[in-house]
Amino acid sequence: MAEAELSDRRILKIAVPIMLANLSVPLLGAVDTGVVGQMGEAAPIGAVGLGAIILASIYWIFGFLRMGTTGLVAQATGAGDLAESGAILTRGVMIGLAAGAVMVAGQALIIWGAFRIAPASAEVEALTREYLAIRIWGAPATIALYAVNGWLIATERTRGVLVLQLWMNGLNIALDLWFVLGLGWGVQGVAIATLIAELSALGLGLWLCRAAFAGAQWRDWARVFDRIRLRRMWAVNSDIMLRTIALQGAMTGFLFISAGFGDVQLAANQILWQFLLITAYALDGFAFAAEALVGQAAGARAVAMMRRASLRAARMALMASAVMALGFWGLGPWAIDLMTTAPEVRSAARAFLPFVVVLSVLGVGAYMLDGIFIGATGTREMRNTVALAVAIYAVIVWLTVPIWGNPALWSALIVLNLLRGVLLGLLYPRLEARVSTGV
Repeated sequence: MAEAELSDRRILKIAVPIMLANLSVPLLGAVDTGVVGQMGEAAPIGAVGLGAIILASIYWIFGFLRMGTTGLVAQATGAGDLAESGAILTRGVMIGLAAGAVMVAGQALIIWGAFRIAPASAEVEALTREYLAIRIWGAPATIALYAVNGWLIATERTRGVLVLQLWMNGLNIALDLWFVLGLGWGVQGVAIATLIAELSALGLGLWLCRAAFAGAQWRDWARVFDRIRLRRMWAVNSDIMLRTIALQGAMTGFLFISAGFGDVQLAANQILWQFLLITAYALDGFAFAAEALVGQAAGARAVAMMRRASLRAARMALMASAVMALGFWGLGPWAIDLMTTAPEVRSAARAFLPFVVVLSVLGVGAYMLDGIFIGATGTREMRNTVALAVAIYAVIVWLTVPIWGNPALWSALIVLNLLRGVLLGLLYPRLEARVSTGV
């Protein structure tokens, strides 16, 4: 990766399609809800929402497959090892298909466990079972798509990620309207629409990855099942999985603790949480760019280029976060009023809006260093620093929230994100040393 090639334009070429792809995600959920809402009953809305959350919670566990694939493929690309790049994709897709097949086989247990954790009315439960019985068959395709997206990001084909997301969500929306409003299939129609979209998306995704299948490397089974390479892939992916579980536990805990402050404060925190998701969707683009470029530099053992890619992507992310922070500060009250008409919720959300403004900027370090360490496959450091940061966050919450309530909870969230960035920042020199030696 020559220095002249590492430009802001190149970073934006990777980042912008990811941002646009992310924008389509909440749109699909809104359409799903709006379509079944036309049935004039509450139960179908609850069933689609509950079923989607159950599957999303399980699929989220496999997010490591996307991140791990990106880091490993980027390094293989940087090292000029195209054979390994194709083999990694094959391994990832096979893992996704196998994991999805296990979900299909264990669907009865999944559904049973879900309703033990989140019981619902008899009508909602019955409709949710119908929804899940159809959608579960898309699990192999959905999980395998994580590997496909990881390969596309690592090879800087993020326009392919955008095309894939627009195809899947666009087809899903069109079939939703046809099956539910046109044919009257109700909740089953929403599930069938999603299943078709997921299966077709895997086919399109594999076609977008056709460069990986141009030779015989993708089916070089001796390489695909090489014990050393499999062991490395397992180490990377298991570290990311454990890190993600710990982090998700902290985020879920934030919302659960919010419920203890009463309905008004819970509603206010939920609204402000949506602002944080906007920040995450935007910064994802720059973090993914860092994953690809740092990974390629690491594969080539080009430490100077790795540092330059890290700084350029981080600088652009910081600029974007500053713009978003100003937007939240200036337009936040208007957005809050748009999202709720309850005066008390509006007042509560405005009171804590400054925390969102601060987090928008202070969280940049955590997002970008995650991308940098994923690209260089410094996943053990990611796992350990998140475990420490979450433990400190839990102690702060335990000691301060009973005394100071919601301000303490938001302050703890700021500390969590700061710690994630600071701890990884302290370990960055070690990452460069490892890349330079290839150890």
